[in-house]
Amino acid sequence: MSDLILIVDDQEDIRRSLSGILEDEGYQVLTADNGSDAIELAREEMPDLVLLDIWMPGLDGLQTLEQLKALMPDLTVVMMSGHGTIETAVKATKLGAYDFVEKPFSLDKVLITIANALNYQELRRENEALRLSSHQDHELVGSSSALQQLREQVQRVAPTATPVLICGEAGVGKEVVARSIHHHSPRSAKPFIVVNCSAIPGELLEGELFGYEKGTGSDGSSQRNGKLDLADGGTIFLDEIHEMPHKLQGVLLHILREHQFERPGGTRTVRVNARVLAATSARLVELVERGLFNNDLFQLLNVVPLMVPPLRERRDDIQHLVRHFSAQFQRREGGAARQFDERALSLFREYGWPGNARELKNTVERALIMSSQAVIMAEDVPLLQAGDAHHHLPERGSADGLTSFHSAKERFERQFLQEQLALHRWDIDATARAIDLERTQLQRKLLQYGMNPAEHT
Repeated sequence: MSDLILIVDDQEDIRRSLSGILEDEGYQVLTADNGSDAIELAREEMPDLVLLDIWMPGLDGLQTLEQLKALMPDLTVVMMSGHGTIETAVKATKLGAYDFVEKPFSLDKVLITIANALNYQELRRENEALRLSSHQDHELVGSSSALQQLREQVQRVAPTATPVLICGEAGVGKEVVARSIHHHSPRSAKPFIVVNCSAIPGELLEGELFGYEKGTGSDGSSQRNGKLDLADGGTIFLDEIHEMPHKLQGVLLHILREHQFERPGGTRTVRVNARVLAATSARLVELVERGLFNNDLFQLLNVVPLMVPPLRERRDDIQHLVRHFSAQFQRREGGAARQFDERALSLFREYGWPGNARELKNTVERALIMSSQAVIMAEDVPLLQAGDAHHHLPERGSADGLTSFHSAKERFERQFLQEQLALHRWDIDATARAIDLERTQLQRKLLQYGMNPAEHT
């Protein structure tokens, strides 16, 4: 449908000539000869753009503009005048006018101004849609008391600069919580930078965080900024922080205290203003007790600990999450919105979800992809109908229910470590050397998976 333009001018010849020009260009046109009628027409027809004369009897253009913007703040208005002054143009701009064209009109000037105004309006709508979509993709979804309490905690900590430690099982949505904190903070317009400490080898993580001075990086030719530089003014999220090597934990502690660091190979002090949010699926208290995590860093991060409960402990949230993930998928892939019927939702509520919200999201998307129906039925989620085995709630660290890369990775790590430890008679030092892993890192993994070598010696 073509854009609708409302022309407001007390001179009939101007209304007639502008109408003809704009209709020839494919626009729909409405006209009014005074401000009061223009306001009523705008209220009824919701035009995309208003061409508004300044000098009119009764309500003049500036008064009409003020009332139009009060009724419809997002309405795009271009002012017209044959007696324009800089003072009048400035006042119109302050009242919310997009632009100002002078009489007698230049046809090209009028058409270009209208096209630019409509393009600006469309861009503004798209940006607002993206902003809302981004917020919806990272909002804390659910109505359970546990989720409501978490939401209140996020609202309390978000305005501060205090580091936050987010704890919870794999897949519960710790990054979503971190993004929600950032979104509600004064830093929301600045970058949100994610570093997954478990996905980057220890020897590379230092450069990833702090960058390199010239002559010390992999190419040796130029300085490279790290993720802390990118997060300056915003937020850096350190996921699975228990995987960070002990040496880097000390450096991070210094940064949190002094807000500065030196790049590897350099002597120049780099100031940084980034809020640190950290997350872990491990029991950090136990790691600290065994000397596997820096106690001072833990105490600093643990000033504000947030616990994200597993999905099995907040079943009231499941149907809300199903709808949320379905809408998220529809926004990303396009097409009509789709629903899950009550029997399907019942299966979702009854399942144990060992992979938590991540597994739920994967299951929802699989059903939406594999079914062509507008309403997803129970038959479209066969993985949830396999009987009591699916209702079993695995112990923390179990790798049942391989519906995500993370759960598959956990299963492989557990089996691999069991085999290697058995091969080396459960000798931690020998096993660490054999698999090329630092002893402390191996100990953290064993604690994460509940494996105690002392039971085998």
